[in-house]
Amino acid sequence: MGVVIPLEEGKNKHASVKPLVDLTKGDMERVNQLILSKAGSDVQMIPEVANHLISSGGKRLRPMLTLASATLFGYRGEAHVKLATSVEFMHTATLLHDDVVDESDLRRGKSTARTIWGNQASVLVGDFLLGQAFKMMVEVGSLEALDVLASAAAVIAEGEVLQLSVAKNMETTEDDYLSVIRAKTAALFAAAAEVGPIIANADKGARAAMKSYGLNLGYAFQLVDDALDYGGKAADLGKNVGDDFREGKITLPVILAYRRGTEDERAFWRQSIEQGESSEENLEKALGLITKYGALNDTIGRALHYGTIARDALAPLPTSPLKSALLEVIDFSIQRVN
Repeated sequence: MGVVIPLEEGKNKHASVKPLVDLTKGDMERVNQLILSKAGSDVQMIPEVANHLISSGGKRLRPMLTLASATLFGYRGEAHVKLATSVEFMHTATLLHDDVVDESDLRRGKSTARTIWGNQASVLVGDFLLGQAFKMMVEVGSLEALDVLASAAAVIAEGEVLQLSVAKNMETTEDDYLSVIRAKTAALFAAAAEVGPIIANADKGARAAMKSYGLNLGYAFQLVDDALDYGGKAADLGKNVGDDFREGKITLPVILAYRRGTEDERAFWRQSIEQGESSEENLEKALGLITKYGALNDTIGRALHYGTIARDALAPLPTSPLKSALLEVIDFSIQRVN
């Protein structure tokens, strides 16, 4: 089952992250070296667990945002490399913790760390990476950058708890869901983009623009991820289609299909999600209901909305290859459903 969503007129119909990758390549090589260095430890299990996830093929979009946003405002120095590495460690720690909370067995097509080393090791190595991230932030010496990233770390943790509180609850509203993805995903995108102009000593307008860009890109990115779980392919997802359904996650496609359904259909959702009756037969029925009520199209419609806000945030900035690359990332993030 696939979803084809037409991009808005004038948007890049073959968007890629390659322009951003190419423009940040030199700095990303330094970030990757620092990642390997800072993930090292005399405790053998720490680099084993950390490298298992770090080397699993993620695009490293968040640290690239930090590098790009610093360079965009004329930064010259070393601090952006340390902050980008901090951002990637925060993200990696979150994934390690997420997989434990969600009891996930697959991440980017590979067995999760928890299935190999256990839950305790995953949580503790995540804590180690967070500690290393904060050490690098302190080394940079910018209290403003430290404040932004530390605040994001607290918000992410709040998001984890909030997600637990709404888990398997079919009365979860779209507003509840948006609060979760703001905290769990969008907050780190926003912080990653905002710290660049901070260390470049750019004005408040630049900071606000990059924060808005990152925040709304994060919303769009997560909305598409949640749509892909019901409309993507396992090879693209790095997990099985329907994993969110099996884990009882309340995401926007489910919320919309539930609220638009008949009483019998809502009873089906409560049985499947709240009572955990997530058989393959029930997954097929869920996919049918999501299609029936246009829930995937509307989820992508929300993503397009946030993508437009992210584009508008960058509109006042001068034209440049980096700006064009950042705009293309928005289209790429949404096109993943095509």
